[in-house]
Amino acid sequence: MARGPRAKKLIEAQARPVYAYAASMDRVYFITHPEVEIDAALAVTAWALSPLGQRRMRAFAELPLCASLVAVYASAENKARQAAQWLADRRVIPVHVVAALGENDRSSTGFLSKPDFEAAADAFFADPHTSFRGWETAHEAQSRIVRAVARIVREAPAGDLAIVSHGAVGTLNKCWLKQTSITRREDQPHQGHYYSFERASGRLREDWTPLPGC
Repeated sequence: MARGPRAKKLIEAQARPVYAYAASMDRVYFITHPEVEIDAALAVTAWALSPLGQRRMRAFAELPLCASLVAVYASAENKARQAAQWLADRRVIPVHVVAALGENDRSSTGFLSKPDFEAAADAFFADPHTSFRGWETAHEAQSRIVRAVARIVREAPAGDLAIVSHGAVGTLNKCWLKQTSITRREDQPHQGHYYSFERASGRLREDWTPLPGC
């Protein structure tokens, strides 16, 4: 599928968002939150970063690439907002919360043990149009995250951007950027990674790269 200056098509004939009004060197850094404190008594969206996760975000915020950020965006989930705050504090700018950057909706099943979650995640990616026990489908989640990211890119001020979100939707967005089918083979190795792409073209510049301290 050819990439052009205007929108083409999203996977399954949906509109491809426009990446426009950005300098050719401006980048978007899509960052997934690092380690969290797992608490089965809380909703997953309320989980907080663990001490290790906080240390890794602090170290990432000190990297030279973060010095060029002009805006920071995060999903509404607690762990993503906490991670984003490290970046925003470094630049003395606010965190812009965008609900559509949230992880795929898994509220129908609630907390799952790690083995059960991994099996569920495999099913989620393997059959993008089918819901796993009431989960948002991968196809639906991809459409949502791609459109949310495209709107941020289109409306944000000129310069480099940080988007702090989650692993599954980050993978779905990366699949779209690479113009590949939805597959878990594009997933991050573990929590706390980032990739970057050009604002003007959507071209992937860096694949999953671990935050410091893993």
